[in-house]
Amino acid sequence: MSADQTRSWSPQTEEVLRRVGWRPGRSVPTGTWEAILGERGSFLAHDATRRFMSEFGGLVTYGLPSDSITTSSAVRFDPLQAQWQDERFAKASREAGALLYPVGTADEGASFLGITEDGALYLVRDGVELLASTIDQAMAYLVEAQSARSALWVPGAPAPQHPFWRRLHTVETGPEAGTRWSEETDRVLRAGGWFPGRSVPTDTWEGILLQTGEFEMHDAARCFLAEFGAVGVPYREPRDSMPWMEFSLDPLLAFWDAEIIDDLAEQAGVDLYPIGMRDRGNQHLAMAEDGSVHAGMDSVWLLAPTPDEALRKLTNRVQPTVT
Repeated sequence: MSADQTRSWSPQTEEVLRRVGWRPGRSVPTGTWEAILGERGSFLAHDATRRFMSEFGGLVTYGLPSDSITTSSAVRFDPLQAQWQDERFAKASREAGALLYPVGTADEGASFLGITEDGALYLVRDGVELLASTIDQAMAYLVEAQSARSALWVPGAPAPQHPFWRRLHTVETGPEAGTRWSEETDRVLRAGGWFPGRSVPTDTWEGILLQTGEFEMHDAARCFLAEFGAVGVPYREPRDSMPWMEFSLDPLLAFWDAEIIDDLAEQAGVDLYPIGMRDRGNQHLAMAEDGSVHAGMDSVWLLAPTPDEALRKLTNRVQPTVT
């Protein structure tokens, strides 16, 4: 759709979308999302997916003022939230009578959003519900849902168990265990989506962060994210059941935090590129051009001088057993 066409949504919808980073004519690469979902399930992207994610991918529809309703009903347009959920989407596609491809989540991750080849958006929860037959109608509905206790907002709705916790007990370690890092680090990274020889395109992350935060990806970050991007340990309740501190190697978590990353870089005395977060968003992870990894929020410290040492530290246990 050209930038000068009138959208069939309200001024309120447009205000919220502009506030969270949408602009007429917005276009970001989608290759990273497609490659990672291809690794983690039999997802095949179609043209409607690419058009939608190119325009809205990476956005989170927080409205103002932010409160318990608008926060819980915010929609995250991140297709990677559906990793390893291909069987669930296959079932949902059969119920909808059309192929659904994931484009994001609602209900704090308890519900998925899927799009059909003709551009209709569906809510995937216990069942499948048509939200709107066109993208503009769906965006208007999703934004308006933030201002009321709508069907998209289910107080205390439990999120399904993340596939990481199932995979952790089934993945097999490889020759890197005991050479590159410990057997436990190897198992955790494999459960989180890493495997030897992994190389995914980084163009989506690079393009979005260059647009929004004016971050220029350097070679060390590009190499690291190609191998480890979108790998991590998800949080689960209760907190004392977490053997490792939660972390996510997702550079888009710094979407609005360019000033924070710049401040951390100034404190560290090196240029830093965001590579993710840990401790439930309380610490940014950022990499210098020499491959060293720094962590912090208000202040910064050197987590590790090399990427592999940083991964070893990220997978150090904070609890003695897995329950």
